[in-house]
Amino acid sequence: MKLKTKKYDVVNYLDSDEMVAIHLDAAFESGNLARIAEALGDVARARGMSKIAKATGLACEQLYKTLSAEGKPELSTVLKK
Repeated sequence: MKLKTKKYDVVNYLDSDEMVAIHLDAAFESGNLARIAEALGDVARARGMSKIAKATGLACEQLYKTLSAEGKPELSTVLKK
């Protein structure tokens, strides 16, 4: 019998405001900018990247890139309207 595994995705567990707050608190407590950006991206994916892109006026592709561990976003990019 073969064991099947799935890649863990935290987005599957960000199903309430409380879980989102816990996730973001942990990222901000780390002080690691890449981790913070990644956590913001996780929340954006959980809430709907297209919806957030539309609300912010940014392209989905730009948000995915910016809100990733490799994105290293500048605050002006994230807060751009």
